[in-house]
Amino acid sequence: MTGKGRELADMMERRKVDILCVQETRWKGSKARSIGAGFKLFYYGVDSKRNGVGVVLKEEFVRNVLEVKRVSDRVMSLKLEIEGVMLNVVSGYAPQVGCELEEKERFWSELDEVMESIPTGERVVIGADFNGHVGEGNTGDEEVMGKFGVKERNLEGQMVVDFAKRMDMGVVNTYFQKREEHRVTYKSGGRRTQVDYILCRRGNLKEISDCKVVVGESVARQHRMVLCRMTLMVCKTKRSKIEKKTKWWKLKKEEWCEEFRQKLRQALGGQVVLPDDWETTAEVIRETGRKVLGVSSGRRKEDKETWWWNEEVQDSIQRKRLAKKKWDMDRTEENRQEYKELQRRVKREVSKAKQKAYEELYTRLDTREGEKDLYRLARQRDRDGKDVQQVRVIKDRDGRVLTSEESVQRRWKEYFEELMNEENEREKRVEGVNSVEQKVDKIRKDEVRKALKRMKSGKAVGPDDIPVERMRGCLRNGEEVC
Repeated sequence: MTGKGRELADMMERRKVDILCVQETRWKGSKARSIGAGFKLFYYGVDSKRNGVGVVLKEEFVRNVLEVKRVSDRVMSLKLEIEGVMLNVVSGYAPQVGCELEEKERFWSELDEVMESIPTGERVVIGADFNGHVGEGNTGDEEVMGKFGVKERNLEGQMVVDFAKRMDMGVVNTYFQKREEHRVTYKSGGRRTQVDYILCRRGNLKEISDCKVVVGESVARQHRMVLCRMTLMVCKTKRSKIEKKTKWWKLKKEEWCEEFRQKLRQALGGQVVLPDDWETTAEVIRETGRKVLGVSSGRRKEDKETWWWNEEVQDSIQRKRLAKKKWDMDRTEENRQEYKELQRRVKREVSKAKQKAYEELYTRLDTREGEKDLYRLARQRDRDGKDVQQVRVIKDRDGRVLTSEESVQRRWKEYFEELMNEENEREKRVEGVNSVEQKVDKIRKDEVRKALKRMKSGKAVGPDDIPVERMRGCLRNGEEVC
C-alpha cells in the first residue's frame, strides 16, 4: 500500500468497485484513513515489513459502518448496514506454504472465531489471500465449490475447502466458467496459480451474478484483483437528503451584510425593530438568508490528502498500466525492462508532485488566511481516522441489531421506561428550609447586546439554524439596525 493509496482509489473508481479487501498492506497501525476520490481504508498491521490486512470502502458506504473488528494482522472484519441488510466483510491473509503449522492453525482459529461471532441471518463476504490451491474439479465437494478452479489441490487448498464446509460457505471463484487468464490470481515468473478467493454463505450464492479476475492493472506486481458482482436483496427505504447549509459566512463582508439587512427589512414590512414573535421572525431570517446568501451544494470539498493527484501523475500511471499489460501478453526481456523503468518513473513523479503540493500548502498555512485551512485539515484527519462516523442503529435485549426507525424508537422507549421507573434510594430533604419566591425580571436588550459581543464567531448554529454572526450583524455601534 505504501505510495499506492491514490492509485488504488483510481482503479476502484474506474472499475466501479464499492468494497475491496486488501492483504499484505505492510502498514503498521490500527487506523482508518482517506486514500482519495472519496474512498476510505480501514487497516491493521503490527509490522511494516510483513503481513497487514485492510478493507477499502466507497464514500457512500463509509457512513454505513457499524463495527470494525481488528483481530490480528491477518484477519479483520467490518459490519455494514445497507438499507436494512447486515453485510459483514472479512479480509484475510493466510500464512504461506512454508510457514509453521502453528501459525496456520492460529489463522484458521481466528477466522473461525470471526465467523462464529456473526449471526446466522447476516450476510458474509470473505475476500482473502488463502495461499492455497483448491484445484480444478469438485468431486466430493459439490456443496461448497464449483468445477472451475486452477490446477491441482494442495494441503493449504484443502484447508480452504474444509473451512467452507464447516461454515456452510461457497468458494465463489470456482462457480463461473472463465478463460484461464480470468481465473489465475497470481503470476510470478513462470508460475500461474489461483490463491485469492471470495467466499460467501451458500444461501446467498444466488445473489452473485459474476466473479472473475481483472487483468491489465498494475497496482500489485504479482497478484490480480478478483472482482465479484453481488446484488443485495434489500428493503426499500427513504434515502437521506443531502444537507444544504445557508452560506452565513458571507456576512463577514460588509457588502453582503448590508444587502442582507435591506432585504430583511423589506421582508419584515419595513420595521426597524424585530417583532416579539421569535418563531415567525426566525423563519423570515432563514428564508432571507437562503435567498440573499445562497446555500451550499452539500457535497464534500476536494480531498486535501491527495490534491497532488495531477495530470502528469495520472499520465505516468496510465503508461505504466499499459506497459504491464504489454508485458503480460508478451513476456520478453525488453517489455519487462520497459515496465520496470516506468515503475521507477511513477515513483519519482508521485514524490515530486507530493513535495510541490505540500510546499504550497505549508506556504499558505503560514498566512492569516491559511489558518482556517489548518483547522479544516485537522478536522478532516480526525474524521477520517474514526471507524464509525455516527451511531445509526442500536441492539435489542438479545443483542440483535435493529435497523428500522420504528424498532429503534420502540427500543429507546423501552429503555427509558425502565430507567425512569427504577426505584432508587431517594435523597432525604433537609427539614425546616424555606423556599425563596421572588419576581424574575425580563431579559433586557442591553443584556442581549453584551451577550452577543462576548460570543465567539464560527460556532455551530442552534436549533433555529441562525448563527451568532447574523445576530451580531444587526447591531451597529450598539444599536439595532434590522
